[in-house]
Amino acid sequence: MSKTKLSVVLATFNEEANIARCLESVKDIANEIVIVDGESTDKTVEIAKKFGARIISTTNKSNFHINKNMAIDAANGDWILQLDVDEVVSPELSLEIKKEINSKKYNGYWINRKNWFLTRFLTKGGQYPDPTLRLYRNGKGRLPANDVHEQAEVKGEVGHLKNDLLHYRDTNFEKYMEGFNRYSTIVSMQLADRKININLSNALLYLFLKPLSTFLKIYFRHRGYVDGMPGFIFALFSGLIHSVAYIKYWQHTKYPA
Repeated sequence: MSKTKLSVVLATFNEEANIARCLESVKDIANEIVIVDGESTDKTVEIAKKFGARIISTTNKSNFHINKNMAIDAANGDWILQLDVDEVVSPELSLEIKKEINSKKYNGYWINRKNWFLTRFLTKGGQYPDPTLRLYRNGKGRLPANDVHEQAEVKGEVGHLKNDLLHYRDTNFEKYMEGFNRYSTIVSMQLADRKININLSNALLYLFLKPLSTFLKIYFRHRGYVDGMPGFIFALFSGLIHSVAYIKYWQHTKYPA
């Protein structure tokens, strides 16, 4: 009897710094690698092809989950493991994945992530465990593609793997701020969709109260202080996302380009 086939799927754009590490971690469990690339201008595609990846070229969407869904739809395996390019499957997780997809107990699996922030993996602040639904049967799971922090939707019963997915998300502050800028723009668009009023009470809410409450929740309630300076910085800027998003929304509303 043949073993269950696994497709590893990714969406990429200018990820030459990360892609080899990611693909190296799955080369022994992936029966195919499907990558939807958003017209990268660096060596992303060249490196991916060295790992035998099948490349589908398209435009780079503002919501990259659209391209992830394209990769999911193009996969031929019985199971799909959807990864971000800055993630690494540990050897322990790799063995667990091979075992579980052949047991055929569930239609999908949650996987805990360890998130790297500046100088260390965060252990508190609500950042660990960071369960994400990434492994599912082909045809049973897909992304809604409405928000960058959404989870896949899987039909049927799901389980939970024991070993961690390693996420080298924010290896330096400059990289973090690039993501911060993208996400604050998405949040500002969500404010626009909700037609939030531009007035004093909302300015107070989004510029002061929400940032403060978010910081206090992450840093004290979820013990972000255990992670030292990275924990403080993460809590601080997680709160400031509300302020920046509101300012972008205010500017676009009052002074549209």
